[in-house]
Amino acid sequence: MNGHETNPRPGQDSTPRASLQTAFERFFAAYATRDAARVVPFLHDDVEWTVSGPVDVLPFCGLHRGRAAVMDLIGRQIPAVFRVFSFVPDATLIDGDQVATLTRQSARRAIDGRVISFRVANFFRFRDGKLIENLSLLDSFDAVEQVIGHPLTVPESLVPDMGDLVSL
Repeated sequence: MNGHETNPRPGQDSTPRASLQTAFERFFAAYATRDAARVVPFLHDDVEWTVSGPVDVLPFCGLHRGRAAVMDLIGRQIPAVFRVFSFVPDATLIDGDQVATLTRQSARRAIDGRVISFRVANFFRFRDGKLIENLSLLDSFDAVEQVIGHPLTVPESLVPDMGDLVSL
């Protein structure tokens, strides 16, 4: 592809790749600021935003449907746990109407300002140049340890014997 061709797959957004890349870059710049008002113009009316992680420790995790729910997530729910100050992409892949990113997120815990840093994989899908779907996969083990302020321990009874391990 020359970067300006449309995606030929049936049923997918026909936005040219260059236009999607531009739309994504603008969205990502707004999202990195964590300013909900800057993000809303990039959201499709029917946006679905899923954050995968342990709800007991990170209560903002779960499915958020519609612009208002996503705005509440970005503007209130996440900042109640931590305030993001850096969101740096390590890798970005664009395919058709989808964008995948691997980022390093740094934030300060809301309760004490302690800095935490962990990786996030995002899988975005666009429709008509707007974000219609996001799946965020946090390195939740690392994030939870940092949010709670100590390493997670696994009870001895749950640690598998070496003979029980499977390698793929």
